[in-house]
Amino acid sequence: MAMATPNILVVEDDRETRTLIAKYLRTNSCNVTTANDGREMSRLMTDHRVDLLILDVMLPSEDGLSLCRKVRAESQTPIIMLTARGEDVDRILGLEMGADDYLAKPFNPRELVARIHAVLRRQGARVTPGAPTEEPAQVAFGPYALDLSTRQLTRAGEPIALTTGEFSLLKALALHPRQPMSRDKLMELARGRELESTDRSIDVQVSRLRKLLAEDPQNPRYIQTVWGFGYVFVPDGAVTR
Repeated sequence: MAMATPNILVVEDDRETRTLIAKYLRTNSCNVTTANDGREMSRLMTDHRVDLLILDVMLPSEDGLSLCRKVRAESQTPIIMLTARGEDVDRILGLEMGADDYLAKPFNPRELVARIHAVLRRQGARVTPGAPTEEPAQVAFGPYALDLSTRQLTRAGEPIALTTGEFSLLKALALHPRQPMSRDKLMELARGRELESTDRSIDVQVSRLRKLLAEDPQNPRYIQTVWGFGYVFVPDGAVTR
C-alpha cells in the first residue's frame, strides 16, 4: 500500500536552504510548510497537522535542540535534526533530546527524502488485518508492557512516551529476549540497512530507554550491556553478566 502524502514542517532560518528543501520535498510528493524560527514553528504545529518535523540545530532566539526537547515533551511527532558537518556533539544531543534521526549539512536531498520515508515507515508500520504474524501483540516485563500494535509503552497502566526510534529499538530487543545482540544487528532491526547509522547512536538510544525504564545506569535491569559486543534484553531482570 502506498504511503499517504505526509505533511512536513521544515524549520530552517536560512531562506535559500529552506526554499530548496521545500521545493525538493514537494517534487517528491510531500506537503510542505516552512518556518524560520521556533515561534513560527509552534504556531504552525498548533494550527496544522504535522506528520514529521525537520528541525535545524542553529536557529535564532531558541536553538533546535531546545525546541526538539519541548516538542518531544508534548508529542511523538517524528523529528529529523539538521546539524553542521562534523558537529558530532549536536547529533548526540539531538538523539538525547528525542530526535528520531539526524542529517549533517551539506546533504544530498535524496538522502533526506530516504530518511523521511524510513522514519515514517517505522512510525506508521502496522500489521495488516488478517495477515499471519509470529509477533506477540504485547511484550510484558516487570511493571511494563510494550504494545506492538499501538506502539505504546506503559508502566502499571500509565503510558510512557516513546519516539519512533526508541520504540523500534525496544521492540527489536524485546522480541529477542536473552539473545545478545550486536550493535550492527540492532541497527539493522531497528533502522534498516538502507541508512547509515553509528554505534554511538545506538548507545544514546539505549541510554534514553534505560532512563525511561528507570534503570540504574550502573546496574541496568532489563537492557544489559554485553561488553565488547552489544546488548541483551532480560525480561525478568536477572543478572546475566
